Amino acid sequence: MTESPPRAWAEINFEAMRQNLRFAKQHAGGKEVMVVIKAGAYGHGLVETAQAMESEKPKFFGVANAGEARRLFKAGVETTPYILGATLPAEREEIAARGWTPCLCSLEEMEHFNRLGPVKAHLALDTGMGRGGFLPHQVAEALEKLKRCEGIELTGIGSHLPVADEDPDFTREQFEIFDELVEGILEELKPEQETFSIHLSNSAGLLDYESRTTNLIRPGLMLYGVSPLSEHQENLKPTMTLKTRVSLVQELPKGHGVSYGRTLLQRDTRAAVLGIGYGDGYPRALSDKGTEVMIAGKRCPLLGRVTMDQIIVDVTDLDQCESGEEAILFGQEILVSEIAKKAGTIPWEILTQITTRVERRYSQG
Repeated sequence: MTESPPRAWAEINFEAMRQNLRFAKQHAGGKEVMVVIKAGAYGHGLVETAQAMESEKPKFFGVANAGEARRLFKAGVETTPYILGATLPAEREEIAARGWTPCLCSLEEMEHFNRLGPVKAHLALDTGMGRGGFLPHQVAEALEKLKRCEGIELTGIGSHLPVADEDPDFTREQFEIFDELVEGILEELKPEQETFSIHLSNSAGLLDYESRTTNLIRPGLMLYGVSPLSEHQENLKPTMTLKTRVSLVQELPKGHGVSYGRTLLQRDTRAAVLGIGYGDGYPRALSDKGTEVMIAGKRCPLLGRVTMDQIIVDVTDLDQCESGEEAILFGQEILVSEIAKKAGTIPWEILTQITTRVERRYSQG
């Protein structure tokens, strides 16, 4: 007995991802890279993405917590995981023992890691995000504490940009604050420059801003082919194509109701039922927003509400449409940023909420 194909699947193109990374590095002047793969590599598959991207020799893989770092370790991934954000006390022993790199966001963390050391760590600066790290007036105290921490080797400094895709004026001020703080820290600590990592820029930051101190970038969204700044989208290639299949095609008369809530048809309609819904991560918020899907190379409008397992689209204008035919929800033809805008959210959320019911299919080119 042959195994039936999935109703919904995501095709992941790793060569496109590698091309996006190369563009990021080139745009940033060849700086070293932390490849951000937290949240299952933005829905693309944590381990699979790490294994595919190790050939590009990133300095770090950016992960959210010790659990993600552990999955990389168990899969034999050699690139050092960097824990993005403050760590829980219960995570720190494993982080220190495995040689993963945490960022120090508080004196309490610093004291704990010092007891668990030796550990290599970065100092987190809060230059406007408000999500952890030392404020500018707290840096002097943090440095004095670090000098007494024999169990910690400081190997980097980082901060995070909250509005690089929204507020250029604030972001430019943030870059200046960060650079000034870093210059003072380097003058005081005099670390080994060749191995010391200084990082601030996420995707939007590296695309549109310059730092005089950083030597490491942290691309996330742009690696997956989505630019947070629309003017750079042409330089990137989407890495995920979300697909489903037509399960049923039927003729419905004008005035007939469609889906929950009974959206009434405005014309005699050939309606196709597709095997995907919000149970797969396709947002219910796309209902009644002018959303379209691609079938046979043409855009077909969504009819009525997205349900848990199915959606209905208007295929009246297609020459033909049959059960089993493929449909594209987003990818190269319909960008995930378009879908996110219609759903009233952001591309990050759309990508990361694609559920495990959607099979991932990987290709290297």
